[in-house]
Amino acid sequence: MERVRWTPKRARAGGVVLAVWVLLAGVVLPSGAVGAARPAERAGRGSAWLPFWGDVEGAYRDALAHADQLHTVSPFWYETTGERAVTGRPGAVRPAVVAGLHRAGIAVVPTVTETLDAAAMGELLHDPVRRRAHVDALSGVVASQGYDGIDLDYETMAVTGDAAARARVRSGYVTLVEELCARLHRRGRTCVVTVMPRIRGAGAAFAYRRLGALADTVRYMGYDLHWSLGEPGPLSSKDWYARILRDATAEVPRDRIEVAFPGYGWDWVPGSGRRATHLTWHEAEALRRRVGARYAFDADSGTPHFRYARGGERHEVWYQDARGVRAQLPLLAAYGVRGRGLWALGFEDPGVWAAFRGEQAERGLGR
Repeated sequence: MERVRWTPKRARAGGVVLAVWVLLAGVVLPSGAVGAARPAERAGRGSAWLPFWGDVEGAYRDALAHADQLHTVSPFWYETTGERAVTGRPGAVRPAVVAGLHRAGIAVVPTVTETLDAAAMGELLHDPVRRRAHVDALSGVVASQGYDGIDLDYETMAVTGDAAARARVRSGYVTLVEELCARLHRRGRTCVVTVMPRIRGAGAAFAYRRLGALADTVRYMGYDLHWSLGEPGPLSSKDWYARILRDATAEVPRDRIEVAFPGYGWDWVPGSGRRATHLTWHEAEALRRRVGARYAFDADSGTPHFRYARGGERHEVWYQDARGVRAQLPLLAAYGVRGRGLWALGFEDPGVWAAFRGEQAERGLGR
């Protein structure tokens, strides 16, 4: 039975992000796409998500400040609740942000999540009429703001212990992606899918090889090795990335793979059974200084962490910073993967951008 776990982009409670995803980007537009840059011209640049909560303006300024390192920004704006219902989250869709990113030379490829479970999504995916209506709705989103493509981050349907429902989603999702990508490509737009790595039973609902043959980019979420409802530990590690990349490169063309780095962390109360609290890098570092905790770095995983006590409870925080990213980036080069991304703009250690640039210089990658 598949291990069922709460995925990080899924929710916010009390203003705290309970679901966070970074998937690296390096979107390769289809040959002949209008205004599309060739892969070689895009080498050395990555992508990042733009969240719809928190300091949205700050995240937008973050993107503009690093436009020379970003080929794509994916606003985390849309959600689907049915074949025809693909809607923007309240107050999230901002045409001025889209226009500003385009002026900066950044492609805008919004992310769409879904709320349908495996059983409901399986029915939709295997009904040709409903599936076509869904492709129409997704294509309509792209046309609505002059977007450069779309990113499907369909995770709810993948979280199931029902083998039959999972198999139904697996085959039906390939057909949906095939039809959507064909539609987008005819219009010179990019087709991206975001997936969890195939590790510890996760991702069994995704046919990676088929998706890699259809989509321009397959974004692998490079987190959460340790998650909000599990035991404390690093969000990612060098060994974990090596396993992800080994599996990914065996199934998906290297120039279509992106691996996402986390710009956040979790604050656990070990043994409490409570969900860990999400912290951006900024929040984690501010907390560490406020409580006077010693900065520690786990060299094996490439991850910072610290401990502190409050209200009689022991806390353990693991997060990611520029030092950790620098330690983990060489894994991508070792597997010939150039695509990297960030979850999410405004969350990250500002030094991450220098780490990305340094890795580009070492590999001789230009803009």
